Amino acid sequence: MRGAIPVQAIILLLLCFRVLSQSDGSTAPMEEKEKEALYLMIQGFVGNWWNGSGLYPDPCGWTSIQGVSCDLFENGFWYVTTVNIGPILDNSLRCSDNAEFSSYLFELSHLRSFSIFNCFSSPFHKETIIPSQSWNKLSSSLETLEFRLNKGLTGQIPRALGQLVNLKSLVLTENSLIGELPWEIGNLVHLKRLTISANQLSGKIPASFGTNLAELLIMDLSNNSLTGHLPSSLGGLASLLKLDVSNNLLTGNIPQELCKLKNLILLDLRNNNLSGGLPPSLQTMLALQDMLLSNNPLGGSIKEFSWENLKNLTHLDLSNTELVGEIPDSITDLQKLRVLALDGNQLSGFVSPKLADMPSLFALYLNGNNFAGELRFSQEFYNRMGRRFASWNNPNLCYGFKAGNTTREGPDGVSKCNYGENRTVHNLDAGNKAGRVETTQSSASMASIGSSASSFARYMWISFLEIVVIVFLWSSM
Repeated sequence: MRGAIPVQAIILLLLCFRVLSQSDGSTAPMEEKEKEALYLMIQGFVGNWWNGSGLYPDPCGWTSIQGVSCDLFENGFWYVTTVNIGPILDNSLRCSDNAEFSSYLFELSHLRSFSIFNCFSSPFHKETIIPSQSWNKLSSSLETLEFRLNKGLTGQIPRALGQLVNLKSLVLTENSLIGELPWEIGNLVHLKRLTISANQLSGKIPASFGTNLAELLIMDLSNNSLTGHLPSSLGGLASLLKLDVSNNLLTGNIPQELCKLKNLILLDLRNNNLSGGLPPSLQTMLALQDMLLSNNPLGGSIKEFSWENLKNLTHLDLSNTELVGEIPDSITDLQKLRVLALDGNQLSGFVSPKLADMPSLFALYLNGNNFAGELRFSQEFYNRMGRRFASWNNPNLCYGFKAGNTTREGPDGVSKCNYGENRTVHNLDAGNKAGRVETTQSSASMASIGSSASSFARYMWISFLEIVVIVFLWSSM
């Protein structure tokens, strides 16, 4: 019939009406207690000027607040599940100079994620501490707790955080927290991420961190002032992908138990005081991609390690670790290796040209060692690497013009090999002895030939003078 409304249009109108009715606050209301707690909690951070009820009468509906998310629960009410405070977006909630934690935070009983970013940072702001109590009120819901870049956030990490038994991510980074790591954090058995970096923490790493956190994927305790040994219990972190304790004051040996971390991709122990050499157990960590051990007095030989086992390695940083010995050929078998840093050690011997044949190599640092002999890399290698190749401060190392080096330009800080007359090619190691012997013999042969020619010339000149004298005397008679 002409003018009849199609069935599809009616169905579409009904669906739109249903969606609109579900978004109506009267259909899914928010408890007044929940709404009031949200307003007062935010007001504590942004200032008393903020009129939540006037600006956002329906914070989980049509007047939503940037950084605040809600979910509809089975009882038919909206509850706040996410709160992000800080200048993430232009219209994000920003902290005032007098920002502080409000006790109303703990009245948001359905809160799953709470984050504070770049707050308590004003030069006029007084120091603020993390609340030490009431975290148990959020124990059944909170899964993510993050405090980032809050320079005015000081004091100790509350032990009460260990009551957040459902927490999956704890991030406390770039704050000014002091004191020791509370062992109670080891009770958070569902943690996937533990990042407590770039603070002013001291003391030891609790053994509990490795005993109970079997689900942990990321542990980052870097850039603090932690002391003591790496606990052997860290070997119990069976799921761990990333371990970063760099830039601390840790001492002792690298624990053998780390070999149990079969899924570990990144091991970052840089800038500590670890010693005892490279433990053989590390060569069984087959998933490892980044091994960063620089600036530790490890000592030991680089050759006593089966590098060929670490086939997934892409970044190997052993600079300034007091290693000795020659570069083993097994390192050149690492087909995925992009960065090899061996600078600042006591390595010696011949630099293998096989290093240039590594298909993925992007940077090679050999400077500050005792390498000797001739660098036998091609000019194409030097051009490709540029400043990413360094070999200076090896007094007995030189470069020549073989292997395609036609421009007679070598690496910075390395002298040319001397092939001068009556002199051997200086600074050659055992790997070049044959060349040195050959050059020496050639120089001796040339000297011998030159000496014979000179003697013959003197003999001929004397004979010529004798003939002239005889002719002169004969003509005068």
